[in-house]
Amino acid sequence: MTRTLQKEKRRNTGLPVIGWREWISLPDLGIKSIKAKVDTGARSSSLHAYDLHQFERENEKWIRFKVHPVQRKTREVIEAEARIIEFRSVRSSSGKANLRPVIMTNIKLLGVSWPVELTLANRDEMGFRMLLGREAFRRRFFVDAGKSYYGGKPQQTKKKSKRA
Repeated sequence: MTRTLQKEKRRNTGLPVIGWREWISLPDLGIKSIKAKVDTGARSSSLHAYDLHQFERENEKWIRFKVHPVQRKTREVIEAEARIIEFRSVRSSSGKANLRPVIMTNIKLLGVSWPVELTLANRDEMGFRMLLGREAFRRRFFVDAGKSYYGGKPQQTKKKSKRA
């Protein structure tokens, strides 16, 4: 999309434009970048999480979990903790409902940071490790369903080669 067309869309909606998939970060969880599917059909947002363990901290329910932030790969593992705000029944795309823990964490997209609710679920079989539902971006962004990565792609960290 040309810059002129993007400015026109922003002027018409008053909102910055994002695509149907974007790279985001979840700084509170130690996730520098994760590819998210922006899903206007899903109400809530979901993060791939496994090895979930509940515990108490200062009389509040917390959860410790692991995340594979890269699609179709399990090599990189990030361990995170968050306070559980509730358990919610969520119906998957296959129609099956299950009870999931819900956490609140900050998300960063296009240089903007704000808190979002995330359900934790094993998304190993799904195409994206994160689903960004409409409640997370409502009144913040305009979604261009035909484009991707308005925020750009993350910079790859180059591996240092060993020299003798």
